[in-house]
Amino acid sequence: MLQQLTDRLKFLGAFVANPRQVGAVLPTSRTAVRDMLDLADVPGANLVVELGAGTGAQTQEVLARMKPGARLVTFEIDPRLAKLLDERFDDPRVQVVCDSAENLDAHLGEAKADVIVSALPYTSLEQRLRQRILDVLPGALAADGSVVVIQYSPLMLADFRRRFATVTYRITPWNVPPAWLFSCRGPVAD
Repeated sequence: MLQQLTDRLKFLGAFVANPRQVGAVLPTSRTAVRDMLDLADVPGANLVVELGAGTGAQTQEVLARMKPGARLVTFEIDPRLAKLLDERFDDPRVQVVCDSAENLDAHLGEAKADVIVSALPYTSLEQRLRQRILDVLPGALAADGSVVVIQYSPLMLADFRRRFATVTYRITPWNVPPAWLFSCRGPVAD
């Protein structure tokens, strides 16, 4: 309970320091994270990428579902939160990257993600940055992979549909505010 309160305070501090970058006052609920991860085959993945790790609410749930020998590359742009993640997750499967998600390719090299988990606040990001991040996602994904995204509105649906052949969504009302969960697969054919 104390760790949860500490995490909430650290997350709130990151929000106050840079609200557009963080996008939410509190970390996503565990129920919403679990609902989002149910939309992807995390247990079967060899490489999972997490965008916007925050204090690790998603990271913890991803690791609980990952098989031994799989790899998790988790991106967090806030240096204080990235340091917290690095200290918290002493797991050989985890690589914490303190960088923008737009540089995903530079950190993956030739590898392709089986699952990309995104908690980035897309609607809060500056438009050009948002487009650069969204544009890199289809190319970073394995052919049969999926991108799962949590948002607090349906506003990103059209952007996802421009980039992915299949986009499904559902709402989880157990988060405050209720969360929109998206699952995106296959790049749009040229």
